[in-house]
Amino acid sequence: QVQLAESGGGLVQPGGSLRLSCAASGRILSIYTVGWYRQAPGKQRELVAFIRGDGNTNYVDSVKGRFTIARDGAKNILYLQMNSLKPDDTAVYCCNFVPSVLPWGQGTQGTVSS
Repeated sequence: QVQLAESGGGLVQPGGSLRLSCAASGRILSIYTVGWYRQAPGKQRELVAFIRGDGNTNYVDSVKGRFTIARDGAKNILYLQMNSLKPDDTAVYCCNFVPSVLPWGQGTQGTVSS
C-alpha cells in the first residue's frame, strides 16, 4: 500500500513562511491527483491545494497567491510552500490523494503566532 509521510511544520510569526514536504513510497505523484489538506482545532478538514497528474494546480480561495503546491516526480515528494502566513493558517497539514482514499497519517503541525 502507498504510504505518505509529512514533514516541515513548525512555529512561525505572522507573515512568515513554511515549506511542507510529503514523501511518497511509490511513483504516484506524477500520475494521480494529490493534495494538501489541513485541519484546524474545532474545524473540519479542508483541501487547500491539489495538483493533477498533468501538472494543473488548484487552491482554495483563502490561500490563493500565498501557497504553492509542487512535486518532484523523480524524488516522489510533494511540497507546499506557504508564504505570508496568517494565524488562521494554523492547522495540522496532511497529504493524500484527491479524493482522500488513504488512511490519514499524523500530518505536520503548522502554527502561526506572534
